[in-house]
Parts: sequence; C-alpha cells; structure tokens
Amino acid sequence: MTAFDASKLVGELGVTLDVDVLVGAYPDRDGPPGTPRSVLDTLTAHRIRAGAVASLRATLFDMRSGNDEVLALAASDDTRGEVVPVGAVDLRDPIGAVQEIDRLAELGVKAIRLFPDEQGVEAGFPSVRHVARKAAGLGLVVLTGGDVRRFWQPFSGLDATVVFLDTHFYHLGDFLVVAADEPGFHTSTRLLNSPDALETVPPDRLLYGSRTPHYEPVVPLLRLATSGLKPDEIAAVAGGNARRLLG
Repeated sequence: MTAFDASKLVGELGVTLDVDVLVGAYPDRDGPPGTPRSVLDTLTAHRIRAGAVASLRATLFDMRSGNDEVLALAASDDTRGEVVPVGAVDLRDPIGAVQEIDRLAELGVKAIRLFPDEQGVEAGFPSVRHVARKAAGLGLVVLTGGDVRRFWQPFSGLDATVVFLDTHFYHLGDFLVVAADEPGFHTSTRLLNSPDALETVPPDRLLYGSRTPHYEPVVPLLRLATSGLKPDEIAAVAGGNARRLLG
C-alpha cells in the first residue's frame, strides 16, 4: 500500500502567521514536550513562517513567568520574526488575570488567550465576562478555546475582536449566526474540515490555526489548499487576516 502524500496537494501553500501555537507541555497527558525550538521547527517544516504563541506554563501554573518566557522568545535574535507573543491568562483568578492583562498591554502585547477547558471554567462564570470586558476595553484581540455555542456569550455587545479557536464544523452554523451580529468575531480553520466549511465563512473572518505541536498542522493546511477559495482569499486566511488583527 502506498502512503498518502499530502504534500502534493498542499503544494506551495505557505502560511505567514498561524494563530494557534503553543509552547510547553500538558502535565496530565501524553504529548510532545513543546520546547520552543521544536515547535518553531515544526512550523518551518510545514512552510509556516510565524506563529501567535502562547505558553502552557502561563495557562496552567504561573501567568507572569510563562508569559515572560514568550515575550523573551519573541525578542530573541534567534527567533525574532517567528513569534508573535500572546498572553495567556488564568480565568480561575479573574483579579490576577486583569492585572496581568494590564501589564501585558503596557508591554505592547496585542492579544490574550483563554483556556477555559484546561482551567475548568464555563462560559457563564463571572470571570469570563470580567476578562472579556477588560480585553475589549483595551482593544486587545482575544483568542479563546471552548465551545463557540456557549463562549460567544461573554463577548457579545462589547465590540470585541475574538478568534474562536475550537469552532467545529458541526457548530459552524451557530458561529455564523452570532458572527452576523458581531463584526469582531472570527474563527480558526483548525476543525473546519468538512467539504464546504471554509467556503461557508466570509474569508475575512477565517484565520489559519494548527495548534502546533498538539495537533497535526498538515490537516488544516490540506483543507485550505484544496478549498474553493480564490487565491487572494487563501492568502488572507493563511496569515493576512491574522496580521491585520495582531499587527
């Protein structure tokens, strides 16, 4: 049996900015160590020039030290240009989270990332709305996990710019309904792998995301490369929209 070669279908497609990249490891599950160099090498191997990078250390253990590691990575001569820093905040500590958001904004960070599933936080918890208001008030982009059918609610009516990283194609209709009333709502392509999912979303609302190294980047690459989008739309999804939002 001949192995399937996705590279022939992906062709020359390159991504200028992947909106969903992590460094670090989950202590409670098997997976890659997520060292910065190994993560960036994985991106390079898939023709992904840069990633919007957040820290699992900041997510699971200590916001400040984890975020400082990402900031240092973005500033390093060895990795400058490959990393757009994203601040992770802990929704279990809403007071500390908004203090960290203020600190990150003063340091020039343009986006924060929420990990509700990893932190055991539900969309209706007051902490989520509290953090959403703070981020929107500062004009920060929010990258958030969680089921879009619930996690759209804390951001509604705030004129917030949000990228829903876990939109599944089964829930795409729900995203489209809420996004029609919220011009700042966007979605990652990671789980939109049905035959017509990408073509259904306005191309200016789509951002390529891979969740490297905890997901296989070739899957969303293959879907984008074989989509029915026009070349300029593919370029927008493959980094143009992310650059517009994250600077």
